[in-house]
Amino acid sequence: MRRIRVLIVEDSLVFRELLVQNLNKDPGIEVVAAARDPFEARDAIVKYRPDVMTLDIELPRMSGLEFLRKLMPQYPLPVVMISSLSDKVFDALSAGAVDFVAKPTAAGKEQIAEFIRSELPSKIKIASIARLGNIKRTAGKTVLPSMEAKKSRQMVVAIGASTGGTEAIAELIQEFGTDIPGVVVVQHMPQGFTKMYADRLNGKCRVAVKEAATGDVVVPGQVLIAPGGDAHMQLTSVGGEYQVVCKKAPKVNGHCPSVDVLFESVAKTAGDRALGIILTGMGGDGAKGLLKMRNAGARTIGQDESSCVVYGMPKVAYELGAVEYQEKLSDIAGRTYTLLNKM
Repeated sequence: MRRIRVLIVEDSLVFRELLVQNLNKDPGIEVVAAARDPFEARDAIVKYRPDVMTLDIELPRMSGLEFLRKLMPQYPLPVVMISSLSDKVFDALSAGAVDFVAKPTAAGKEQIAEFIRSELPSKIKIASIARLGNIKRTAGKTVLPSMEAKKSRQMVVAIGASTGGTEAIAELIQEFGTDIPGVVVVQHMPQGFTKMYADRLNGKCRVAVKEAATGDVVVPGQVLIAPGGDAHMQLTSVGGEYQVVCKKAPKVNGHCPSVDVLFESVAKTAGDRALGIILTGMGGDGAKGLLKMRNAGARTIGQDESSCVVYGMPKVAYELGAVEYQEKLSDIAGRTYTLLNKM
């Protein structure tokens, strides 16, 4: 089996050497070059033709973000960002990066090495099969039907995504109007980044967007994004209204928060008053939960292969029979409103 050829771009000598040493221990990965800055990286790309590049946000001579913006139009390459806690990572994803990992802070060499061995290789392997043409998108101008306020208060929309999901979710919810039922979202993302992501979307969308917290009420025109870290988000009903609960618990399907955990709680709590949407992502998280939603009477939508960055989660859900409608990302908002108005 051919190993994935990786170029590392990292200015810290110690961290760069740790990246090289530990990634080369993975039998599916070969580090072909390591660069200190974008100028060295440019030469290495031409010489070694890597399959995937890891790229730090903060670099000397030119930022990783600026380099990415210059690189992608001329030489499309799957890129995994390595980022400290900064919202610049979302600019990088918008510019064409496939995914990102949170850079370890205040940790010893052993802790850093464990991070490199456990998290980064999987991101690199996913990036190597990503559809780069589906990363950069522009939100559409679709004219959607309106919803009755009374009906909207009785329903909930649940969304799950992983790789490629930050851009897909942004495109989708920018289509939603303030009449959309309350929306609950799980996007696989490290702790700390989900709040920045929610705040960023809140400034771009007609709906209100916030990082969820236990006790938040699910109301029309608002999107609640599950916090990254060690808690799962679940839907519950208190006093006749939907609320969310965020509880610390072990990972499910390798993720915390897990899409399956959210969808299963929606199936149990909202039944046929819910609509589930599964978007781009690797693996099968959310597929079984979406099936439970459909079996409970909910309407369900899966993103189609042609518009996914990684057609993994929606594919597994479709093959399980959990997906009622497969749609291009640009058509999901329209289908959502159509189904909600028939409920």
